Amino acid sequence: AKVTSQDLCRKEEEELLKQLHNLKVELSQLRVTKVTGGTTSKLAKIRVKHNSITRVLIVINQTQKENLRKFYKGKGVQAPGPETQE
Repeated sequence: AKVTSQDLCRKEEEELLKQLHNLKVELSQLRVTKVTGGTTSKLAKIRVKHNSITRVLIVINQTQKENLRKFYKGKGVQAPGPETQE
C-alpha cells in the first residue's frame, strides 16, 4: 500500500522508525526477487517501496528540524560571523 504524508505526520518518531525499518526490509526482499527473476508485479513494487522510504525520511527530518527550531527559538543564538584579522 502507498504511504501518504498525512498519515506519517500523525505518527510518533518510534513508529516512523519501525515503519522505515520494515520498508527497507521489504525493499531488500524485492531486490532479491528481481535478481532471481521475479514477476513483473513484484518488480513494480520496488519503486513504490523506495518512494515510501523517501517519504518517511522526509517526515522524520522535518520533525527534527521543527523541534530544533522550537528549542532554539528566543535563545538569541547566532551563527559566528567572519573572522577578523588583527
